[in-house]
Amino acid sequence: MKANRDRNGKPQPRESFRFRGRVVAGIALVAFGAGSLVSAQLVRSNPEIRNDRLFDLRIYHAVPGKTPALVERFEDATSLFAKHHLDVVGYWVADDPAWKDTFVYLVAHRDRDEAKKNWDAFHADPAFQKYRDAEKAEKLIEKDDHIYMWPTKYSEMR
Repeated sequence: MKANRDRNGKPQPRESFRFRGRVVAGIALVAFGAGSLVSAQLVRSNPEIRNDRLFDLRIYHAVPGKTPALVERFEDATSLFAKHHLDVVGYWVADDPAWKDTFVYLVAHRDRDEAKKNWDAFHADPAFQKYRDAEKAEKLIEKDDHIYMWPTKYSEMR
């Protein structure tokens, strides 16, 4: 059986993959929970906000050592998200050395149709092209994961 290896080529037990999966799940839950608290406050202060939003959890796995550049790129693009009605609940970086190259953000939408419409407009915007071109040139992201999620009926973040 082929041994798993870390970034330095050292053999690692299979357990490290299970641990890493648990860490990702933990980060996602913490990010979602933090966003829940923020959104719950917004909903309480503004009763006109819909109670059933679709959440879009996005996890970017940066090239090792390039997370700070990725964070800067997103900081620069925040106005573009707002322009296209992409309601970003929050942005996070991991507080775990094993996940130091992870960047997470959470976007709220009314539904999938609205999400598709807003993401399509975002990607078609000429202002977005500079970010796409910069990513092609610099290659900050190794891979990304994303999932759409509906809150449960007992979630404060609806």
